[in-house]
Amino acid sequence: MKAKLVNLRQHIGEKLAWAFLCLFGLWLVFALLFAVFMSYLEFAGKTEMTRDIVNWIEWRIDGTFKNSPENIWYDADKQVTIESVTNEVKIGKLAGNRKLEFGVKNILEEYLQDKGYNLASDAPNKVSVQIIFLDVLTTKKNISVFHSGEEAVVIRLRGVLKSEGKKDKVVIVEESSSEISISTLIIGEGGGFSQTSLSNALKKSCDKLITKLFEEK
Repeated sequence: MKAKLVNLRQHIGEKLAWAFLCLFGLWLVFALLFAVFMSYLEFAGKTEMTRDIVNWIEWRIDGTFKNSPENIWYDADKQVTIESVTNEVKIGKLAGNRKLEFGVKNILEEYLQDKGYNLASDAPNKVSVQIIFLDVLTTKKNISVFHSGEEAVVIRLRGVLKSEGKKDKVVIVEESSSEISISTLIIGEGGGFSQTSLSNALKKSCDKLITKLFEEK
């Protein structure tokens, strides 16, 4: 019985080795024929056909074009587009500000790419975002004519992820960024935005939103 098992293993091993050699031989023959064919096209002056063939191959195997469904590296779960960003803030200096929408969209796209996602207009995964709150919250402590205060820019985003046209997930995130200011004057009556704090709050909220929307994908 043991001898039969040994013989069976040897037989299977030989078959696998033979199959590998056959496949390698076929691949080698194909490669040689392809090289001869491309050389013929080059000598025949058919450069346009040569270019079309090279482009066709690269389009399917080059990772640079992995956003195309025809590419072997294409991963539908990694294809995303930011469908819309809308500013729903009702009060404050940035209420309805279109530049804020554009800025948030750019930050979202940067974080998506940093996390390994590909941006494509025809992607099956679509994200729409609403900026639903943005304001400055200030706490102050008065000492003589001086005051020290902590101004926190607070932003709240609502994100919707759709996959293949169906709503997959809805997430609401809130983040803030604060800084300590000391002066003899009241800064920005009615609330003013520090560019640094605003930028930090936007980046933190966008990062958190993308993480939560795609954490289980």
